[in-house]
Amino acid sequence: MSTTTAEPVRVLDEEALGLLFTHAHTANSFAPIEVPDSVLERLHELTVMPPTAMNTQPLRILWVRSPEAKTTVGALMGEGNREKTLAAPLVAVLAFDAAWHEHLETLAPFRAAAKDTFAANEPMRVGMAKTNAAIQMGYFLLAARGLGLDVGPQAGFDAKGMDEAFFAENGWQSFAVVNLGYPAADGAGYRERQARLGFEQQTLTV
Repeated sequence: MSTTTAEPVRVLDEEALGLLFTHAHTANSFAPIEVPDSVLERLHELTVMPPTAMNTQPLRILWVRSPEAKTTVGALMGEGNREKTLAAPLVAVLAFDAAWHEHLETLAPFRAAAKDTFAANEPMRVGMAKTNAAIQMGYFLLAARGLGLDVGPQAGFDAKGMDEAFFAENGWQSFAVVNLGYPAADGAGYRERQARLGFEQQTLTV
């Protein structure tokens, strides 16, 4: 079998990889600094660029800034998540839109003719929305870290109550709450790094 020498591939340096992965922690508290709208707009721009199936992009984001909205969100959080959510400079409620097919003409014009097919198959639409919104959540977390933010993703909350409080008109369905902010001084927002499973435990080669 003949082989060829590939051109050098551009990769992130160790500092950048550390910011996104190896040095990053889940944050439980943050510096008391407001996250400006310009950062949120850039975070959104980065989140929507990587791939989803058929470019469906079902992720939707609710930015929770006002004291009134944060109080509502806090009341819907599990007891172990409530205090840190109320204290976070910014909270993002991540949701999926099961009506993503309504945007096919814009996002996937090559499949626009299938809009009626997707409209008639709710289980398929919801399944695709959940899977691809979860994929986009990963993009969202990494993009936030890349912009210098700490993240605290959470699943312990009353999703039905969240949807009734904020998404009754548009039908979005919440699946995660992410606390956002700039890092607290001296790593005060982090717990000690916990163990990870190794390559041999988590992978197979066939």
